[in-house]
Amino acid sequence: MRDLSALIKAYDIRGVVPEQWGSDLAREVGVAFVEVLGIRAADGGAGTVVVGHDMRPTGPDLVAAFIDGVTSAGVDVINIGLCSTDGLYFASGTLNIPGAMFTASHNPAEYNGIKLCRAGAAPVGQDSGLAAIRQLLESESLPKHDGPIGTSTYKDMLADYATFLRTLVPLDGIRPLKVVIDTGNGMGGFTVPAVLGDDVLPALPLDIDALYFELDGTFPNHEANPIDPENLRDLQKQVLEIGADIGLAFDGDADRCFVVDNNGDIVDPSTLTAIIATRELAKVPGATIIHNLITSRAVPEIIVEQGGTPVRTRVGHSFIKATMAETGAIFGGEHSGHFYFREFWNADSGMLAAMHALAALGETPVGTKLSDVLAPYVRYVASGEVNTTVADAVAVTARIRDHFASQDVSLDELDGLTVSTPEWWFNVRPSNTEPLLRLNSEGATVSQMEQIRDLVLGMMKDA
Repeated sequence: MRDLSALIKAYDIRGVVPEQWGSDLAREVGVAFVEVLGIRAADGGAGTVVVGHDMRPTGPDLVAAFIDGVTSAGVDVINIGLCSTDGLYFASGTLNIPGAMFTASHNPAEYNGIKLCRAGAAPVGQDSGLAAIRQLLESESLPKHDGPIGTSTYKDMLADYATFLRTLVPLDGIRPLKVVIDTGNGMGGFTVPAVLGDDVLPALPLDIDALYFELDGTFPNHEANPIDPENLRDLQKQVLEIGADIGLAFDGDADRCFVVDNNGDIVDPSTLTAIIATRELAKVPGATIIHNLITSRAVPEIIVEQGGTPVRTRVGHSFIKATMAETGAIFGGEHSGHFYFREFWNADSGMLAAMHALAALGETPVGTKLSDVLAPYVRYVASGEVNTTVADAVAVTARIRDHFASQDVSLDELDGLTVSTPEWWFNVRPSNTEPLLRLNSEGATVSQMEQIRDLVLGMMKDA
């Protein structure tokens, strides 16, 4: 049996092309996807799969091979071509069929991958089909289909996607805003003109200064990874140079959004989570909002203040989406810039998050600064995620737990180890793919945050 553990991750398939995978495996994944999900017979799709891809140069060949695998297994394909990941989720949701998005998100140019979903954009992760797909591929015993083969047709869904998003967050009534948008040569350069510009729909009161909108999967300007502050430098500089009201940045497949305020400061995704939660609770009073355990303590506080019910989950989109489905939550937010919406099939959309940020500012009186809008939502000081290489993550975590066990603190192990007091908290959790421990800490003051952060980092490095 071959080993595909380096390629098939917890949430998707991702690796270097052609060193780790290529068209042959893409075709096999197509067959396995059909078999594991039983697409010919059920899964709400009546034997059809929707497929899309981002701007990476290797995408078209991989997509062609995958489509060949799906159709050879007797299933039809709707190919929507270039799209963002949330564009693929829109297609899967509105058509109610399983989908496959070819993207490596924020990874460097040599990577590509596949994000798979069931009908209605429901995720396919390790526990919901991906492990079974890996097992079937590793066994090298894919079943042969001897019935009629499927067909492949092209369908352009960009206009439908743009129209749908505009109905969820109407922006035509906001005050004029000057906006800088950095899409990092990723798929935001494809979707922003359709949703926020006037390529498809009537113009909005937005004066958009476009940075790196040209689709280029070699990423000639900077990595399309806005969680790294280095990749936001150009956006920050441009916001200040032109006196923009707000800056927006998208990752490579445009399913994540980061915001820069009028002062050029990066907005913590927890702050954006709290703002969107407040807006969604205004529409559905008393509803449930999901947040992962390393978002700011301010997030559940604000949800409660707004009359909502906060529910805390593990880190990772599969946990967020599953909990949203279980609880009927209207919205979920993560520290990584992923934002999930019940109105969008519980899927994440960087564009919807960006539209909420624009609406939150645009609905204020003329002259109001984004920094003023944000101020009530910023209550604590966060460290950001700090990664430390360790030889034995389990042993180091146990050592940290033992250190704090006798102290007047709260301990929980929902995801790694979280230690908290009324003044501060921290979480350490292992990476799924590397010998790393990830530390996030937060305090009521800078000194409190730094003190607990440095104490825990010291314990990791001394182990």
